[in-house]
Amino acid sequence: MARLQWLERHFEEMFCCICLAVIAVSVFCQVIARYIFQVALHWTEEVAAISMVWAVYLGAALCVRERFHIRIIVAVQALPERAGRWIVFLADVLWAFFSLFMLKVAWDYLAVLWKFTSVSPSLGINQFYPQSILMIGYALMLVRLAQTYVVWWREGAVGIPGMLDENLDETTKVQDHQI
Repeated sequence: MARLQWLERHFEEMFCCICLAVIAVSVFCQVIARYIFQVALHWTEEVAAISMVWAVYLGAALCVRERFHIRIIVAVQALPERAGRWIVFLADVLWAFFSLFMLKVAWDYLAVLWKFTSVSPSLGINQFYPQSILMIGYALMLVRLAQTYVVWWREGAVGIPGMLDENLDETTKVQDHQI
């Protein structure tokens, strides 16, 4: 159970790090091949591009979980708590509807890719698989957004959903953030 909790807590981080490592290794291999062996490796660009897209979408889901997306927190915190809560809630509802819309678009896009298979030029893999990050990413963003509200509700629905209390000392912040 502890490993499952660890995986739930670090899923996006782990895959983002793997993707970034794959990008670094691919680019390094390309540089070595070009400048030392005077040969071009065609697969490295494709691997790096696919890894970058996966890192971006998984990173976006990580940002939803950690509440790191761009917001004007200063303005929200300047408002009365109730008004700030409603503004954050409205923004999150809009984000959820956008994610649902993008899931529909991704579903339609992947259905076309499944029906009319297309293979990548260098790797020769079916484009359906690397492009599936659209469904995975937006579904994960939606799950993480819902998770934020479940945790907020379980903790008594106090304050703004997903926001850490800046007045707490550092040890309490770390303990609360590990939930």
